[in-house]
Parts: sequence; C-alpha cells; structure tokens
Amino acid sequence: MAGSKGMRLIVRRVKPSGRHTKDLTAFEKKTGWKYSITATNISRMARIAGSRQIQWLDALHRHHAVVEDQVKANKAMGLHNLPSKSWQINEAWILSANLAADLDAWLRLLTLHDHPGLADAEPDTMRFRLYHPPARLANHARRRWLRIETTWPWANAFTTAWRRLTDLPGTT
Repeated sequence: MAGSKGMRLIVRRVKPSGRHTKDLTAFEKKTGWKYSITATNISRMARIAGSRQIQWLDALHRHHAVVEDQVKANKAMGLHNLPSKSWQINEAWILSANLAADLDAWLRLLTLHDHPGLADAEPDTMRFRLYHPPARLANHARRRWLRIETTWPWANAFTTAWRRLTDLPGTT
C-alpha cells in the first residue's frame, strides 16, 4: 500500500451492548464480539515516556472519541445551523451555541452527577426532560413561584438541580 510506511492498526474487541446489536456485521453477530479498527501513523510523541507502547496509542485515540462526542453535542446545541450569511451574526451564533454547551456541561457536572439518566444524556433528551418543564410561573404575595406539575417524571431531578445550583456560593 503506497504511503503506509509507519502506519499502525489498532484493533479493539469488545462485547457489544444491546443498542449496538442491530449495527453488527454478519461476522460480529457470528462471533459475538464488536470490532473497531483505528489506523494511526503516530509512532511516538516527543518527551512522553511510554508513548511507543500500543496501549498508550489506544488510550490516546479512545480519548479523542470523547472530543468527537462533545462536538456532536455542540452541534445539537445549535452549532449545526448558522443563521446568516453575515460573518458577525454567525460569529455571535457560534459563541452563543458554545456558551449553551458549556452551561449544559457545568449543569451536569455540578447538579446531575448522581442522576444516571441525565448525567450523560444527549442534548435533545435534556431539552425534553429538563429544559422545557411542564410548569408555570405564578405571582403570589409579591413573590414569584414556579409551579411544577407533580406528575412530571423528572420533577425530582429538576428540583434537586435547582436546589444544588442555588446552594452554590456566590462569587466574590
């Protein structure tokens, strides 16, 4: 193969999860394993001990998958559709979309770390379950109240997140 000098292939074999079973090839269905192949031309990284080892390269590429997942989440937060032909408007849109993605990440980290269905949910799931609650604002006795529907399945997660956010110390 031309240009393949120094190319390394990393083959990873894992047991497929239930959601991956429909995407398996015939060979993977027969063997019961899911295979992923990564091609890399990284032989080693300067001044990093152990970077010649295949386990180090595998960890490097698996970490990059986390970055790709974050890019996918940012696109779901609005980065995929730029609204204008104007550079300044699109620049503001990108800044706003990235700010929304950062706020989403901080909300998960600070308040939803112990909710298994929400801690690592996709942005569309978060939008459906938490960001658009079936609630209404009511004024009573010179105060504003958020009336949350009691039958809403994520009412407890919403109120827990709200309580944890309001308990955070203020900046000084």
